[in-house]
Amino acid sequence: MNRITLEPGKRGGRPCIRGLRITVYDVLSMLSSGMTQQEILDDFPELSREDILAVLAYAADREHQVFSVKAQ
Repeated sequence: MNRITLEPGKRGGRPCIRGLRITVYDVLSMLSSGMTQQEILDDFPELSREDILAVLAYAADREHQVFSVKAQ
């Protein structure tokens, strides 16, 4: 998880990969649109497979932390 960074002034404070301007959301969007890991790596040579796996782990962890709010 140390590959995911949060910097208040960068990309609106969204979680980024290793301080780059590529956000977790960017990579998740590419994957969900059907891009393969290799296609992402080809388009963004500054990324590594470990970065993509860190994005997936970060998203899984955030999903695990989601809680429900009881409506009144």
